[in-house]
Amino acid sequence: MRYCRDMHGYGQTPPAARWPGEARVAVQFVLNYEEGGENCVLHGDAASEAFLSEIVGAAQWPGQRHWNMESIYEYGARAGFWRLHRLLTEKNVPVTVYGVATALRRSPAQVAAMLEAGWEIASHGLKWVEHKDMTAEDERAAIAEAIRLHTLVTGERPRGWYTGRCSVNTVDLVAEAGGFAYISDTYSDDLPYWYEHGGRQQLIIPYTLDANDMRFATPQGFNSGDQFFSYLKDSFDALYAEGAKGSPKMMSIGLHCRLIGRPGRVMALARFIDYVQSHEKVWIARRVDIAEHWAKTHPPQPPAERPSQMTEEAFVARFGGVFEHSDWVARRAFADELSPANDTATGLAAALTFQFRAASDAERLRVLVAHPDLAGKLAQAKRLTASSTEEQASAGLDALTDAERARFTELNEAYVRKFGFPFIIAVRDNTKASILAAFKARIGNDRDTELATACRQVERIALLRLKAMLPA
Repeated sequence: MRYCRDMHGYGQTPPAARWPGEARVAVQFVLNYEEGGENCVLHGDAASEAFLSEIVGAAQWPGQRHWNMESIYEYGARAGFWRLHRLLTEKNVPVTVYGVATALRRSPAQVAAMLEAGWEIASHGLKWVEHKDMTAEDERAAIAEAIRLHTLVTGERPRGWYTGRCSVNTVDLVAEAGGFAYISDTYSDDLPYWYEHGGRQQLIIPYTLDANDMRFATPQGFNSGDQFFSYLKDSFDALYAEGAKGSPKMMSIGLHCRLIGRPGRVMALARFIDYVQSHEKVWIARRVDIAEHWAKTHPPQPPAERPSQMTEEAFVARFGGVFEHSDWVARRAFADELSPANDTATGLAAALTFQFRAASDAERLRVLVAHPDLAGKLAQAKRLTASSTEEQASAGLDALTDAERARFTELNEAYVRKFGFPFIIAVRDNTKASILAAFKARIGNDRDTELATACRQVERIALLRLKAMLPA
């Protein structure tokens, strides 16, 4: 049972982005150019477009042209684009265009203006249509045709890719096509990250659906430019503050010619650009610039040890001793669900601990009984496991005086007589003195309380052992 989604990512401590100029945030403006590539029977599609227009909740019209929808999209190409082009060039804002290949072909003047402005033109797919029901073979062919057409129209092969209305196969298929500095068909992080597929490391630069003017055209979206500006400002302020504290991130802003290009909305974008440019240590960049920076500053690393991808034999050999002499815990964890979130010490400890807690009372008791006495006969005979030997040595239990050893022996014997299992404590958390203090205190517990305490200590020992084996 392997769960392919990665719910861990960078975890609690993301990497230092080290943006140019010690920027506290990297801000990236994306202009989606879809007009002329949307669903339309003129394009050979089965129905009209229904997505992202002034007609919120529109339905597709099978076999018919939707005149109003078509003209709304035409506004984006005829008027909205040029309004945004003037604004963005006058304010010297670097831009990445997500260009639908068929739309770009139908807008030669706009493409020329993009190129003259030095904007990056990334691929937005062949057509602005849904891909969720496409076969992998059909989508692979569409990707190849999009690359071919994009190259002919712009003069350059696209270095970035974003389908948007993607399928579960899109990222893998684009990675297989190769040649892309980045793919943006995810929304899963505030930083770029490397994604492995087919033995290849592909850079992912996540995109955004929240800091995006598309919410002017969705339920529970933006009703006015002021709401859009306020949301963008709050997002920027939060990320800028995190960057000032030493954890810079990336902020993407999604724009559409037919939406933010309207007069009643564009001033909100202008105000936001002014606000961003009023701050120091902000890097406004194209997505390809971010990709180049990340690849240079954070190149892909050799594959780390990933428990979720191991064979059962390797998994049990590596982690079977984490719970003392109880490899069945590891076997049950392997047979259960594992995911990338379990490839860290904390994540794998959670998976193993789950199985320990789910075991019967008798099974858990056997785990407790399998633990050696502290500073006991096994230690003296050097018959402890390697982990137990290191742990006991870390608190000086391998170098006791005769009097100390006698005291430990006395406590061990009294403890086992009362509870039926040895005294267990995470030695690495303690000193010789604190262990003795805990010994004296816990021997006064009732059995149920002490059983629960001992089990928690077993779990703690497992976590500490895993932290010595895997990234935290």
